[in-house]
Amino acid sequence: MNGQHYNLRLFFCLALGMLFFTGCVIEPPKLPEIMPGKESATEALTVLKARSQNAVSLLARGRCVFEYYDPEKKKSKKEKLEVTVLMQPPVELYLQGDVTLVPKAIILGSNEREFWLAMRPNEISTYWWGTWSEQNSAEGLVINPRTLFEALGFLETGADENWSLSNKAAFDVLIQRNRGVVIKKIRISRRDYLISEIEYYDSKGQALALAELEDYKEISEGFFVPASIKIIAYDQDNIAEPLGITLNLKTIKPKEFTERQQKVFERPPPQGFDHILRNEGEVWIEQSQ
Repeated sequence: MNGQHYNLRLFFCLALGMLFFTGCVIEPPKLPEIMPGKESATEALTVLKARSQNAVSLLARGRCVFEYYDPEKKKSKKEKLEVTVLMQPPVELYLQGDVTLVPKAIILGSNEREFWLAMRPNEISTYWWGTWSEQNSAEGLVINPRTLFEALGFLETGADENWSLSNKAAFDVLIQRNRGVVIKKIRISRRDYLISEIEYYDSKGQALALAELEDYKEISEGFFVPASIKIIAYDQDNIAEPLGITLNLKTIKPKEFTERQQKVFERPPPQGFDHILRNEGEVWIEQSQ
């Protein structure tokens, strides 16, 4: 019995010795080095602007989880969808989410003139739309086309003097203000200097939405797109509602759209919805069918 134990111990010692001397010892993966923070908002914005300038038209496909509130049952519900995203910088975007037996359950779009969001679940059945000239932020939408556009890598920064920079742990945090009120915060990882979060605020400084971005892919030279995007809407009391969308993009690739394909960037007519809401200034006005 003792001889058997001795032989086992000898076997394991020899095996470990072979691993050691042949260089087969498994080492834990090394995390990317945390780089020093940028010294100014202008320096940080220069990096982000350069990446936005590298943005290309793209086609992405994957899956989506849409979470919303059912007022009749007074609880949140989840829909799982197959999703297609088309983006053509600087302003054209199209997202289509399909579920079994309900094609185009969600459509989100924008072009140079207009934006729109159509949702077909029976509990919602609503079509929102407006023009950028009347409303620059599309406040009040569960999924804002500009939020998704920025999440996909085409960032709008405006004038540098409206931004300030702070360094927190392994992140640089850019803060944009309008007349002294915070309207946007961007959290940037100093490991790769890619954006991990974008938080949006209304004109009163109340949080509107949060975009969480992970698992970046380099689609073309210098242009990175997150394969995981989670967008959460907030209510007026600054508490996260069960309203949001999570995208897990399986394929993302550059795409040149034909003239026929570009028709998806034209606003579709609002047919077959229980509610049609048009944005006028800072309010949504219900229209007749």
